[in-house]
Amino acid sequence: MKYLHTMIRVNQLQESIDFYTSVLEMKLVSLTDYPEGEFTLAFVSYGTSKDDPCIELTYNYGKHSYELGNAFGHIALATDDIQRTCENVRRAGGKITREPGPMKHGTTVIAFIEDPNGYKIELIERK
Repeated sequence: MKYLHTMIRVNQLQESIDFYTSVLEMKLVSLTDYPEGEFTLAFVSYGTSKDDPCIELTYNYGKHSYELGNAFGHIALATDDIQRTCENVRRAGGKITREPGPMKHGTTVIAFIEDPNGYKIELIERK
């Protein structure tokens, strides 16, 4: 078994691609439109292909709003300098929803940001 990707539905595809590639510095490794199915799939990754762990951004034609629900938690990303990462996210126009600090009942330093669709992304400092 191998972890491949996590799929999230997005409201505006280009806005989401811009967030993940510009703010989080991921690479767009695949973009495929399926006109007959009325959807487009964009895969972003810190790797170089869809063989690396990815986030699949799914845009369904004409659908511009989703309920996030209460079952999905967050996407987690490791960073070696959480302060610098948060500064870069803020400078790029990203939304920080929890400033860097120790997690509740622990010592691991975390922060939370939010993508344009409202999905939470946890940053975890790993030196």
